[in-house]
Amino acid sequence: MLRVVDFRDVVATLDGWPALAGLTCTVERGEIVHVVGPNGAGKSTFLRACAGLVPLRAGAASVLGVDLARDRAGARARVGLLAHANGLYLDLTARENVAFWARATGAADADAGAALAAMGVEGALADRRVGRMSAGERRRTALAVLLARRAELWLLDEPHAGLDAAARDALDATLRRARDAGATVVFASHESERASAVATRTLRIAGGAAA
Repeated sequence: MLRVVDFRDVVATLDGWPALAGLTCTVERGEIVHVVGPNGAGKSTFLRACAGLVPLRAGAASVLGVDLARDRAGARARVGLLAHANGLYLDLTARENVAFWARATGAADADAGAALAAMGVEGALADRRVGRMSAGERRRTALAVLLARRAELWLLDEPHAGLDAAARDALDATLRRARDAGATVVFASHESERASAVATRTLRIAGGAAA
């Protein structure tokens, strides 16, 4: 089985602080991994490191076979990250945002439309400027962007935040479909009961290392 994430004794610092302090962990292709741990444990830094956004100070790490010490940018095109910030253009509509990011990664317009529908961003809502959306609507649009990109590795930080019950159910179904289509999912969430229902495995991080 393909090892999608392989971290060995990884150290990464933020503002001089070791956010990852010797983290060793692996994620296999097709897993849905729920990352858990207290606030400040290093969960978000781990996700950002997997996305190639955090330089490594020590250790070895690869994502989708790409050595992050040598080519962090090489992994980014194949990875989709949904962090606390949604990464949307506020002056564009939901439809325009999803279409822009879909085209930027080589996806078809049909993929963008299907992604919007899957997250319930349809009709007048799809043509509303993101700057006029509620927090939950923006989150659903950001999830549609991730879905349209068809990333090989999905990285999500508190993906259920701001969503209503129907949108949360739609997200969980989307994660399962992504896995069935060959993607791998790693997400951090404090909602243990809901997360455990969709995850295939739990990864615990504390103090920047696997617990």
